[in-house]
Amino acid sequence: MDKILEYTLEFMKKLLLTPSPTGYTDEAIELVKSEFEKLGIENHLTYKRALVATIPGESDDAITYSGHVDTLGAMVKQIKSDGRLVFHRIGGYPFNTIEGEYVVVKTMNGDEYTGTITLNNSSVHVHPEEISKCERNADTMSIKLDELVENDEDVRKLGIEIGDFVFLDTRTVFTKSGFIKSRHLDDKAGVACILGFAKELVEKGIKPKRTINFLISNYEEVGHGASVIPENTKDFIAVDMAAPDTGQSSLETHVTICAMDSSGAYDLHIRNQLVELAKKADIDYVIDIYPFYGSDGSAALRAGHEIRVGLIGPGVSSSHTFERTHKKAIENTIKLMLEYALA
Repeated sequence: MDKILEYTLEFMKKLLLTPSPTGYTDEAIELVKSEFEKLGIENHLTYKRALVATIPGESDDAITYSGHVDTLGAMVKQIKSDGRLVFHRIGGYPFNTIEGEYVVVKTMNGDEYTGTITLNNSSVHVHPEEISKCERNADTMSIKLDELVENDEDVRKLGIEIGDFVFLDTRTVFTKSGFIKSRHLDDKAGVACILGFAKELVEKGIKPKRTINFLISNYEEVGHGASVIPENTKDFIAVDMAAPDTGQSSLETHVTICAMDSSGAYDLHIRNQLVELAKKADIDYVIDIYPFYGSDGSAALRAGHEIRVGLIGPGVSSSHTFERTHKKAIENTIKLMLEYALA
């Protein structure tokens, strides 16, 4: 498992450093696709450019493991007369967590320009009272480009227009103590677990009893990532981040088995089986509930698929802000995926 974990973390770093806010995911999808191809796993793109890969089993009835590459980000909403950019959020995150963040603006013709998200009045030596009392929101914050621009015409000469994507700096750091700190661990940590799991099956030459599908979705953050799934799916396991915090049982070192989220309870039979498998294999796990959370499993159920759905994932603290997990949680998640696939 040490080699698989090393591979998983190396791939995770590549994926974290590949920008993919919802709506701009082709590069991340292609990165995952190329990795499946290196492993010799058949795969194809869906019409809306999600990715499906398959390892045939003894039975065509399939377990589909899903993870999503789309992340939080922003889009240019307005070019102001002073050359600043008004932005609209992609995904749900608090404005205070992006104050001072470095960004990249990607134009339609492929050019990239750096900048910083700041308050419109951001100097303590000029507006001390306003800065301390100002509410952080779309009206009080904007992007200051690292370009010599004085007005909206200067900005448009660069090729920047309304609708251009804005990538947030991920701040990715892998510490000696095993922590991974980065934006967008939701859900690139989960996708990396899927690749580690797939590599383990391939390298050990394991033919599972049931066919294994991998669905890498690209619209999870806006609620319809897994609205279309492989037709042979019987059990659907969403692999997404768990959320440690006050009042929760989730931990940054454990795999979480989610019993319920905002979309309702997950399948009890799958949950009980996951718990029993974790106990027998001595996997560090917890059970948790997330009242303000939804997953690709939620989307699949809302789309009307007659499937059983479970949700597991590594503990990722500070969700949708400055996220952090530990390699132990990644390892425990891969182990539980393997146990369920081979049960």
